[in-house]
Amino acid sequence: MDIEVSALGAIVGLVLAIVLIFRKVPPVYALVGGAMLGGLVGGASVVQTVDLMMGGAQGIIPAVLRILAAGVLAGVLIESGAAASIAESIVKKIGEKKALFALAIATMILTAVGVFVDVAVITVAPIALAIASRANLSKTAILLAMIGGGKAGNIMSPNPNTIAVSEAFNVPLTSVMAAGIIPGLCGLFVTYIIAKRLVNKGTKVSLDEITQTDEQKLPTFGLAIIAPLVTIVLLALRPLFDIVIDPMLALPAGGLIGALVMGKITSINKYIVSGLNKMSGVAVLLLGTGTIAGIISNSGLRNVLIDGIDVLGLPSYVLAPVSGIFMSAATASTTAGAAVASSVFSTTLLELGVAGLAGAAMIHAGSTVLDHLPHGSFFHATAGSVLMNFQERLKLIPYESLVGLTIAIISTLIFGVFKLFL
Repeated sequence: MDIEVSALGAIVGLVLAIVLIFRKVPPVYALVGGAMLGGLVGGASVVQTVDLMMGGAQGIIPAVLRILAAGVLAGVLIESGAAASIAESIVKKIGEKKALFALAIATMILTAVGVFVDVAVITVAPIALAIASRANLSKTAILLAMIGGGKAGNIMSPNPNTIAVSEAFNVPLTSVMAAGIIPGLCGLFVTYIIAKRLVNKGTKVSLDEITQTDEQKLPTFGLAIIAPLVTIVLLALRPLFDIVIDPMLALPAGGLIGALVMGKITSINKYIVSGLNKMSGVAVLLLGTGTIAGIISNSGLRNVLIDGIDVLGLPSYVLAPVSGIFMSAATASTTAGAAVASSVFSTTLLELGVAGLAGAAMIHAGSTVLDHLPHGSFFHATAGSVLMNFQERLKLIPYESLVGLTIAIISTLIFGVFKLFL
């Protein structure tokens, strides 16, 4: 489409979207409103602005369909008790003496197998509160352990952010998941180091804040892990044997088989409905990100960022992590940030000679750096999971940003500087 919006228009649109999100306007409407104003301020007519927004939204639809399909797996893991079973089994296996490491590992694995990062934190939180009360750990330490583990697992998972990035760069979902393993593990290591230093920082857990969990209703670990294992095996057939099983089939297949082996197939409709409810919000949000991506991708903002990198004498691949960081800060969401950045900058990065997998991995990693800012839901959901007040939650931001920055730096070193695994 031969319409170019000015860089100023794109920036105004992003700023308006951020302001509206801060004002508690639903993010999808904030993004659509920002896109509309950005196009008009940027010099496009009303018709041209709408066309750009529609074009951007259309480009995100394949990812949206796959994300909706992922609702089956997510619903089964969460509603059947499989996610809680996995988390409890890991914490018990590692032991309370290494409680922070156990909490980080548990949250990492939950997100890695397909549970939303905020849901993973909420799932592990009751276990974390109980351990923190017995071991005299602060809420700050246990929450950072869970968030850091969640960030680590999120970039190696079949979650919406990974699906959106792989779709934008047209690379296999499993390849993007594998690209996040080393950076994610480095992020996990840094999380544990920082969390250990925070055990006496902030408020402690009181007895009345502990929620008792009913372990009798949970499936065994062996049965609980079947659903994600089936999904990963099906997705791995493409890189291993060139047998293409689209995520739109692999994700629900894993969920259905998991429900079957756990003996809960009769509840599958309830699980699907729950999973769809969780995914529909993300799907709608992504359509909103598509509208503003349509404006930004047809604006001069891309050139501004590229010129800025050139002026600073930085290599072209730096655009990938920087765009991920920038967009995740604007949207306060890993998924939205990764989706916008990859949709807007994928073509540019490929033209600059950056390999598709490298661009996808670095944008994805960058989108974990500032996805926890207060204008997003993740900030508030994680604070609520451990009954932490707003001011104390704010103090956690520098530490979780450091974890995300570690992930981004390691990813950039691997795929940008040394160009490994390409």
